[in-house]
Amino acid sequence: MSAISENEIFRLLEGALRPRQKLVSQDHDTAFRLFNGFYEGLPSLVAELYAKTLVLFSYCEEETESIALTQTARDFYLETLPWIHCVIVKHRLSPDGESRKGLITFGGNPDKQIIENNVRYAVDLQLNQDASFYLDTRGLRAWLLENARGLDVLNTFAYTGSLGVAALFAGARRVVQMDRSQKFLDLARASAALNHLDFGRMKLAAVDFFVGMGQLKRTGAAFDLAIIDPPFFSVTEKGTVDQVTESHRLINKIRPLIKDGGRIVAINNALFVSGKQYLDLLEKLGKDGYLSVDELIAIPEDITGFAETRVTKPPVDPTPFNHPTKIAVLKVRRKS
Repeated sequence: MSAISENEIFRLLEGALRPRQKLVSQDHDTAFRLFNGFYEGLPSLVAELYAKTLVLFSYCEEETESIALTQTARDFYLETLPWIHCVIVKHRLSPDGESRKGLITFGGNPDKQIIENNVRYAVDLQLNQDASFYLDTRGLRAWLLENARGLDVLNTFAYTGSLGVAALFAGARRVVQMDRSQKFLDLARASAALNHLDFGRMKLAAVDFFVGMGQLKRTGAAFDLAIIDPPFFSVTEKGTVDQVTESHRLINKIRPLIKDGGRIVAINNALFVSGKQYLDLLEKLGKDGYLSVDELIAIPEDITGFAETRVTKPPVDPTPFNHPTKIAVLKVRRKS
């Protein structure tokens, strides 16, 4: 099973689990990353926990190696966390779509919801190659709970809408969730229902970002807060998303929709864009005096790895951010 021994895998997983024990809730209903192999010594493996369901992501190129690695990891976690009742394995590099979405290798009936900061979120752990819920934006959801009350909020590239649901839970006046996939947005509706939130204050728009921006501008829509969390790269007939060379285009597209004194949360997850590059870009956008960096939001340690567990650095320095997922809150000023 590759060059690394089973004992070494156990040692790495055990070392990574130790500082994360504090994240395990009494009712086993939370979600967090158990192991980030990219930074903690085994780049071919990532392990995440969603309530009592373990999700293993394998990045092995060879199928036999991928199966052996995930079986070893599964055995370790079932031994150390015996309350796990389901294990899903996602072979991320497999040519088979179902293998990428995830195969149940232990138990059954994956968990359908998790709780984070008293908010319930619906999850569908086999929805696609991801797990339908991004753990790295936990700090942003917490920020929204503190800052979204009474605001008109636009959440673009919403995916399954967890950021918009956090804003709605906080008491946002109105939340527009925009994503090309209605299937993803259906989970946003399910999350709102779990929290008994007012559907009248949330609009779900299954539309391309560029088309949606045009529609909103034509109606004269205005927001206090907008979130831009795009994929690394995508191309549609309406436009291109490129976080390496053109992330500023998305910010400029959304700026006209923001009220004076409003904010834009701009997320860049391009692995090879350094923190300094991204910050320089944001500051360049603000040279006209109408856009400024207000604050940075950190990525939680279960994602970055802990000081005692990290053995590898990101390919480029994310400083002043703490991870290649770079989250900046921008303040918008409008001309009188």
